[in-house]
Amino acid sequence: MPGAYSGVFIFVLGSSFLTCSSAVRYEPNWNSLDSRPLPPWYDESKIGIFLHWGVFSVPSFINEWFWYEWQGSKTPSAVMFMEQNYKPDFTYGDFAPQFTAEFFDPYRWADIFKSSLARYVVLVTKHHEGFTNWPSKYSWNWNAMDVGPNRDLVGELAAAIREKTDIHFGVYHSLFEWFNPLFEEDQRNNFTTQNFVFTKTMPELYELVNTYKPEIVWSDGDWMVEDTYWNATHFLAWLYNDSPVKDTVVVNDRWGSNIRCHHGGFWNCDDRFVPGHLIPHKWENSMTLDKYSWGYRRNARLSDIYSMDEFIALLVKTVSLGGNILVNVGPTKDGMISPIYEERLTQMGEWLGVNGDAIFGTQPWKYQNDTVNSNVWYTAKKANASTVVYAIILKWPSTSTMMLGAPSVSSKTKISLLGYNGAFTFTSTGTQGVAIDIPPIPFYQMPCQWGWAFQLDNLNNQ
Repeated sequence: MPGAYSGVFIFVLGSSFLTCSSAVRYEPNWNSLDSRPLPPWYDESKIGIFLHWGVFSVPSFINEWFWYEWQGSKTPSAVMFMEQNYKPDFTYGDFAPQFTAEFFDPYRWADIFKSSLARYVVLVTKHHEGFTNWPSKYSWNWNAMDVGPNRDLVGELAAAIREKTDIHFGVYHSLFEWFNPLFEEDQRNNFTTQNFVFTKTMPELYELVNTYKPEIVWSDGDWMVEDTYWNATHFLAWLYNDSPVKDTVVVNDRWGSNIRCHHGGFWNCDDRFVPGHLIPHKWENSMTLDKYSWGYRRNARLSDIYSMDEFIALLVKTVSLGGNILVNVGPTKDGMISPIYEERLTQMGEWLGVNGDAIFGTQPWKYQNDTVNSNVWYTAKKANASTVVYAIILKWPSTSTMMLGAPSVSSKTKISLLGYNGAFTFTSTGTQGVAIDIPPIPFYQMPCQWGWAFQLDNLNNQ
């Protein structure tokens, strides 16, 4: 389990969240770009929703890489699926007219996201299949306006979120495309040419930002070649200096095979990334409620979906270690968020309605995981001249006493439970450590069902 960390580290981590100054001009190199402070709203938000939606939502089999599984790696289950269910001359492009989105109601989606209490949303605007969910000028007849829904899915969702919520809107965009002839030509040329970058990737990114003004640009598809091929630093310099969102936008670290976990606004490093200890940079755990796919799967089983106990444990650990969590759901081809995902998002909102003070706007404490109770994770928040510490327990005590090893208490210390009236009595177990008396609380008076946050005020080691 992670050990103790000094307050100096937390100060360094927090220093990157200072307000951006529009007077600064950033150069197209990583030393300059990395000097830009991360806009404070991102770290304070802690929780976002990810939406993987595209033509892959039509077959909705295996995962969102279905096209590649079928015709790239030729995965046997994908090949057999097509042989058994589609005529021999069926192409992946034939799935696009079936991406109908007839039940897509962006205002309904906005209501679901609002009830989840998530603070930002990232929509997949183009995955590796190349299909754009907006009417891009650079994706002729392979976009949601020309084929399939015949709608601007990005624009409709952005408008609904901004009209009905205060959630920050972001876009995911894949730098590369599996079977694009221009990319394949650049690849054959050992990436000494950049025809794909300058005629497809970069024009799309500028178009997305200028049209929809996202506050997150979540890049992906970077792993095959270094950032210089993608011309990434030049785009980011424009984004930070001259774009319509230059003061508020944040980006991740997927801008080239040599960039992940080294450069960028916040680090993803890898899917489902949880470092296990504090790292000296803001990071994000992008995870999916379906443990095996980011896109919708028609054959998913209930056991494939995170239970709320599992999910809350991951959320709490992520925030305690200084990360944000980006929670993915895959809508259906019809434009529905299936009931199991809606339920999970609603349950998350119910939990945050009780325990949000222990999550939003917090920072890592001196300890992350408790020293004697591995089911307890800590967060902290400045309150006037002092620091409030939250001990979030993942298993309710089975006895009348709960032992914590990290806090140092005094006669001035106050311990309470978020969502429950009344203070808790406790006994110091020495220079450090506390035994908290747990009264017999009727189940109907318990503030929530999964994960409980104790608030610790006036600790000696705050």
